[in-house]
Amino acid sequence: MEVFTPEFFSALMAIIVIDMVLAGDNAIVIGLAARNLPKEKQKMVIFWGTFGAIVLRAVATLTVVWLLQIQGLLLIGGLVLIWIAYKLLTEEKKHELKSADTIWAAVRTIVIADAVMGIDNVLAVAGAAHGNFLLVILGLLISVPIVVWGSTVFIKLTDRYPAIIQIGAGVLAWTAAKMIADEPLLKAYFTHPVLYWGLIVGVIAGVLLAGKVKSQRRKAVAEGQGQVVGH
Repeated sequence: MEVFTPEFFSALMAIIVIDMVLAGDNAIVIGLAARNLPKEKQKMVIFWGTFGAIVLRAVATLTVVWLLQIQGLLLIGGLVLIWIAYKLLTEEKKHELKSADTIWAAVRTIVIADAVMGIDNVLAVAGAAHGNFLLVILGLLISVPIVVWGSTVFIKLTDRYPAIIQIGAGVLAWTAAKMIADEPLLKAYFTHPVLYWGLIVGVIAGVLLAGKVKSQRRKAVAEGQGQVVGH
């Protein structure tokens, strides 16, 4: 992929959306891990915890970009990303994390928790970058301010405007479909534009529809339980 082409900027925009939807929520870990420390030490914990998490994520993302060059792994990664997009629409996230009492214990908690929670982000960014390491670095640079400063604002926005999550899930589904279509083992089957775009539209529509059905079922169950309790 050449730099500063429409394809480059569309991939960068996809990475920005992915970072906002997936990385923003991870930022809450930082506040939870440091909440028992004195105010003057919290900034140090936030800095070193974020630094460690970003370094670990950079290594993990670059490793995944390299691994996705192996035949078959783009297909597997695309299928996993479809599941991640579906879970984004249907899963209720909980932020239960034990607060640490020392600076380095808090830093360690942040790095480990972010590594576990950030697997979806790593795979999504690596897939959207299409092997371009510059895009990976730009994606990580963009995710830093989101992780450090943007979490609470973004969480409030998603609560107020649920369509943001749907857009994010759509971008993830689009990235997943492109990964599947670009898989060397399957690429010959998607050379025709109709089949290529049919796959992309089908995956996006399928994820959004499945997410909507699941959410409606959960809502119906919750309302039914509420009526039972009321009686």
